[in-house]
Amino acid sequence: MDESTSLDNQIILVTGAASGIGRQIAIDLCSRKAKVAVCDKNIEALKELAKQYPVEVFEVDFTDEKSINKLVSNVETKLGPLKAVVNCVGILGKNGEKIESLDIADFDLVYAINLRGAVILTKAVISGMAQRGYGRILHIASISGKEGNPYLVAYSATKAGLIGMVKSVGKEYATSGVTINAMAPALIESPMSDSFSEKQLALLKSRIPMERLGKSQEVADLAAWIVSPACSFTTGFTFDLSGGRATY
Repeated sequence: MDESTSLDNQIILVTGAASGIGRQIAIDLCSRKAKVAVCDKNIEALKELAKQYPVEVFEVDFTDEKSINKLVSNVETKLGPLKAVVNCVGILGKNGEKIESLDIADFDLVYAINLRGAVILTKAVISGMAQRGYGRILHIASISGKEGNPYLVAYSATKAGLIGMVKSVGKEYATSGVTINAMAPALIESPMSDSFSEKQLALLKSRIPMERLGKSQEVADLAAWIVSPACSFTTGFTFDLSGGRATY
C-alpha cells in the first residue's frame, strides 16, 4: 500500500458502529491495520463486533454532551491521540408524511443526534488534532442534505446543517493540518434503507442513474481514503457517493 494511503497503526474512532455503514467502516479500517475504537449506544452489538474484529468498544449517548466529551477522553487515554474520526451516527426519525404532520419532539431528537451531536464531537476532537498538526474528520451526511427528500424533513434538514458545519469548520482549520469533510451517499443497503416503505424505497431508487442502491463497502472504501494522509488538499468538502444522482 502506498505510504500516503496507509492507515497502519492509526488510531481512528468510528461512531455509530453498531450496525450498517458504521459497522462496515469499522471492519474495513481493521482490515487496513488501523487501531479502531468503536462507539454506539447499543453496547451489546459492539461487544459482538469485538468478538470478530480487533476493535476497542466504548459506549456513548449522542444526545448527551458530557457523554461525547467523556468518550473522546476515554479513547485517547486508552489508545492515544486520535488521528481520525468517522462519524456515522444518524437517525431518520419519523418519516413518510408532509411537514404539516411533523412531530416537533421527534424533530428535536433527530437534530440532537444528527447535528448537535456532530458539532459537539467535532469540538471535542479538533483542538487536540490542530495542536498536533494533523487530523482527519469525516461526517457521513446524505444526498438528502444536498437535494432534500420529500417526507424526510427532519433528516434532510439536519444533514444539510451537517454539511454547512463541515464547510464552516473546514475553513476555520484550513492551515492547521486537520481536514474536515463530509460524505453524501444516496440510499445505501443497510438497516436504515430497510425501514423505508416500498413506495419510498422505489422513489429513492428511481432517482439513482445506476438503478441500484449503494453498498456499505463502497462507503467504507471512500471513507478510508478520505481519512488517510493522502487526502491532504481537500477540506470543507462533501464527497458524493450517489450512483450518478448528484454530479456537482
